Amino acid sequence: MTLEINQQLIPPRTFGEKLKNIGPGIVVAATGAGTADLVTSLVLGTQFGMTFVWAIIVGSVLKYFLNEGVGRWYLATGQTMLDGWQQLGKWATGYFGVYSIIWGFVYGAAAASTSGMAMHAMFPIMPVWAWSIIHAIVGFILIWVGKYLLFEKVMTALIAVMFITIIGTAALFLPSFGDFAFGFVPRVPQGSFILMLGLIGGVGGTITMASYGYWLREKGWNGKQWIAAMRTDAKIAYLLTGLFTLAGLIIGAQFLAGTGVSIRDDEGLIKLSEMLGAEFGTPMRWMFLVAFWSAAYSSLLGVWNGVPYLFADFIKTIRKNKQEVSVKDPAYRFYLFWLTFPPMILFYFGKPVELIILYGALGAIFMPFLALSLLLLLNSKTIAIESRNKWVPNAVLTGCLIMFGYLGIQELVKIFSRFM
Repeated sequence: MTLEINQQLIPPRTFGEKLKNIGPGIVVAATGAGTADLVTSLVLGTQFGMTFVWAIIVGSVLKYFLNEGVGRWYLATGQTMLDGWQQLGKWATGYFGVYSIIWGFVYGAAAASTSGMAMHAMFPIMPVWAWSIIHAIVGFILIWVGKYLLFEKVMTALIAVMFITIIGTAALFLPSFGDFAFGFVPRVPQGSFILMLGLIGGVGGTITMASYGYWLREKGWNGKQWIAAMRTDAKIAYLLTGLFTLAGLIIGAQFLAGTGVSIRDDEGLIKLSEMLGAEFGTPMRWMFLVAFWSAAYSSLLGVWNGVPYLFADFIKTIRKNKQEVSVKDPAYRFYLFWLTFPPMILFYFGKPVELIILYGALGAIFMPFLALSLLLLLNSKTIAIESRNKWVPNAVLTGCLIMFGYLGIQELVKIFSRFM
């Protein structure tokens, strides 16, 4: 047994060995590729056909560099993103602390409701809110009692189901080579600019990207010698995420275009499943609903496991505690509880307007905040010279900062104008 463990801790050298070791990236992909990505790609495919294949590629590349930056920071320094934010100043740590509490309360209700909605569409034997509560509690129990390797296996199974079903659906509507190639040429039709930026920015997760370092640690990857394996892991994650989003674009472009049907939210996905069932039979309806459910529930589980690490690390940081956080940490378990049970109130009373405004405002600046953090940290003297940013990561992260900053401003304007 000791020999086996030691072998597992030796960084893989060949590409084949690296593929056999992937895992944290699968968790990232399963968490980040959710129903919001699917809805966005369906909308753009319906309105603009295959025009935005290039945008999906750009979004996957941008998110890869963000994720790679988080992983490289941890492996090169042994420090988490919370440690890094604390080095940037108390303002950074404080922002995360406020954001995590509000985000967790609202997201907890949204994630459970989306999973419950998908299950209710398949098994309408109880109301959506009841299914939502069941999904939240099952997730709570799995994370509370489970080990990382069990969690990784569950996430791998969910992402396998999700990708097989959604890509299998898209395979029915494959575009011609000419239409597909057309989408590789960057162009922005009139009226599509904000939607296009939303597609690029939405590919593959937000706050959970900052959890990547904890999943690397749980996998046993520590030290600079693991950076090459981590990069392969992250590349596989965003290859899968890009394929998932591309499948949504194809379904929108080839099946929904010209129908006059609007897919604007999770309820629209249920409408789409009914249309697929009417066109191709009940098995197709079920296949798409399973894809919808697996996308929703894998995101819930990823957040339930990953974000409590960040919160526990936040508490450790403000208390100046040097111990590593774990799933048994009281702060970790508090935040897992916070994600699961208090948000159930929102199933009955809806979302308070003030909470929506604050949640949206803080969320709108998270991605530029992460991009700026990585630019500062990965060019600082804290990290060894050989692990610092080269010109390509710096250029990409600067692009992320500009694009996500612009999107954040647009989101803030939209949020506040809605409630003025």
